[in-house]
Amino acid sequence: MSSIETRYSELTEHIRELCDKYNRPPAQLLAVSKTKPLADIQALYSAGQRSFGENYLQEAVEKKNHLLSAGSADDIQWHFIGPLQSNKTKLAAENMCWVQTVDRLKIARRLSEQRPGQMPPLNVLVQVNISGEESKSGVPSAEVPALLGQIAELPRLRLRGLMAIPAPAEGLEAQRQPLRAMRLLYEQHAQTYDFDTLSMGMSSDMEAAIAEGSTKLRVGTALFGERK
Repeated sequence: MSSIETRYSELTEHIRELCDKYNRPPAQLLAVSKTKPLADIQALYSAGQRSFGENYLQEAVEKKNHLLSAGSADDIQWHFIGPLQSNKTKLAAENMCWVQTVDRLKIARRLSEQRPGQMPPLNVLVQVNISGEESKSGVPSAEVPALLGQIAELPRLRLRGLMAIPAPAEGLEAQRQPLRAMRLLYEQHAQTYDFDTLSMGMSSDMEAAIAEGSTKLRVGTALFGERK
């Protein structure tokens, strides 16, 4: 077993243990494969992983097309998890299964208009700037209700839930505070929009995210190792 396959096995077991510890339903693992070689993706695919997250659209599309041309991995769910500029929405709409970083109506409208008719609706999450950081993307919490209502009307999108990248914090309780606010925001709107996805938690705050009810963990470092 390769080192990445070993890390994958250990990580999935650790996630199961944390979900049991906090009495939470199983959280899905999204392998954040940005800047990582195709060989790593193929190794994880062989081990059973099917969801991969990319921050750079061109890189994501190149990886996807290479794997498809090789006749493998055609059932990967590709998630875009980076900031999305309006001039890149067409590429995302045509190639991604999910866009987790929708934070304004203009982007959502373009994704809906540019999603090919023969493809299923594009799964989207609204990114919330839960820590109020000026340097971070995401819609302020107070503006979430209005944006959700607008996106829900767009025909080629499927609104699945919320996503956040809280400010870094030290210690489990400090990490849990913004994630708890995200959970409460999610629960406030989950029934209205039939949500099923709360995307929060990375390598550094995985336990806190699971404790607060994350359904999708975006993990890179703990899976692939440190990035150069």
